[in-house]
Amino acid sequence: MKLTFFGAARAVTGSCHCLEVGGRKILIDCGLQQGGDEHDGNTLDFAPGYIDYVLITHAHIDHSGRLPLLVKEGFNGRILTTGLTAELMSVMLRDSAHIQEGDANWQNQKGKRAGLPPVEPLYTLADAEEAIHMLETVEYGWLFDLCEGVKVRFTDAGHLLGSSILEIWATENGVTKKIVFSGDLGNEAQPIIRDPSPVDSADFVVMESTYGDRNHEPPESYTGALAQLIDEIFAKGGNIIIPSFAVGRTQELLYYLREIKRDGLVQSLPSFKVYVDSPLAAEATKIYSGNLKGYLDDDAIAVIQGGENLFTFPGLTLTQSTEESRALNDDRTPKIIISASGMCDAGRIRHHLKHNLWRPECAVVFVGYQGEGTLGRRLLEGAKSVKLFGEDISVRARIVNFKGLSSHADRDHLLAWVDHFAPRPQQVFVVHGDAQVTELFANDLNQRGIPAHAPLYEEVYDLMTNCMLAKGVVLEHKPKLSGASSSPAFVRLQDTARDLELLISRSRGRTNKDLAKLADQLRQIMDKWDT
Repeated sequence: MKLTFFGAARAVTGSCHCLEVGGRKILIDCGLQQGGDEHDGNTLDFAPGYIDYVLITHAHIDHSGRLPLLVKEGFNGRILTTGLTAELMSVMLRDSAHIQEGDANWQNQKGKRAGLPPVEPLYTLADAEEAIHMLETVEYGWLFDLCEGVKVRFTDAGHLLGSSILEIWATENGVTKKIVFSGDLGNEAQPIIRDPSPVDSADFVVMESTYGDRNHEPPESYTGALAQLIDEIFAKGGNIIIPSFAVGRTQELLYYLREIKRDGLVQSLPSFKVYVDSPLAAEATKIYSGNLKGYLDDDAIAVIQGGENLFTFPGLTLTQSTEESRALNDDRTPKIIISASGMCDAGRIRHHLKHNLWRPECAVVFVGYQGEGTLGRRLLEGAKSVKLFGEDISVRARIVNFKGLSSHADRDHLLAWVDHFAPRPQQVFVVHGDAQVTELFANDLNQRGIPAHAPLYEEVYDLMTNCMLAKGVVLEHKPKLSGASSSPAFVRLQDTARDLELLISRSRGRTNKDLAKLADQLRQIMDKWDT
């Protein structure tokens, strides 16, 4: 009985763990490595054809995003998850496939001019469709036989609608071990979804540690604070731009905005418009507006029983086309625009920032974590200007950060969750966090008398003897791109590189003499620094 860590080991993304029981291989999550966690082009370091089952904790791409690749490379077993997770995955995996295909097309357009061989996308829409077709659904609380010697139960993790903690009872040679995979544990007292379910017993626990080194700020009245901000900005004639993650956080915002509308908390423009400018967010919102029986908290159930829809209200528009998106910036009526990406490094949000950051009557509202070096982090840290699409944009809009909003449990809540286990687990594997955070949280657990460590990538652990079989390796991760480096100077260098590319594109048609001179000057600079 072995456990191997193929992802999220001293890293935040790419969750992927393999449990071997009685000759069967069970994959828990198959997530995409993102940003600085990416290595080896997101390849799979195991043979997909030898995997028998996949259990998915929730729909976020860093937990499910390599499923189409798994299928593409020969997996033909069973994929199980909750019903709502399957619905969300159906839109998220298709969206991810479009991104993979688009990235490959962009690289090939550039590579063709440079005489490079074509590249293939990590996977295609057809691969995603095949993976979606293979999904099987279960519901919370069912205890079922996955295969001989393995029983499984999905329990509410309170992180995203449909998200799960996995309880697995594995029996080999007459000995049974219980292994619990936390998935991503949710923050407490969130709207819409229930708090994470406590689990009382386990021999081994694989647990996340995203916020294992810090606590969230005390909760505040988000509806009151947001309504006050909306009132102030609309009174000035400005827009409110909200960068938001498409699945989960956007729907949470709509829940708050529905309450604000219902209670008439905005006096300056009571009939204000709200636009969700993200096709993925629009599709996810439609799913959130469907049958959510068995997934909601008591407050959300009461809203539905009162005849209201959780996420729709007068004045809400879900935009789809790029033409609709562009038109939002031509309309001078004050409005709220919620758009992806949540950290401002890609997507339609960058266009809305370009048109609104320089306007002092507007506000940009952050409602989620902003990674080191991202455009969102730079704005929060007080950048006076940023470069968007080759233009220097002055930052004169009001920048607001709702720090308490988070879909992840913080340090105290993580500790409280693991304290439920009685007796103590034989070992806790701390995953899904930055390298320093996983080690720090594992040390915290050890000091509390709970044996724990942060496994390395490809570590192999024997669950029968409670000992490590292979230590694993330290990965050299891909440098973060698109402004996601740790150095502001490096971000500036990347912005300059993008400007240079635009300059080169605009130089087409100049005389050969001028083009040669420019190329020679650039080559001199490159040779000087390439040492």
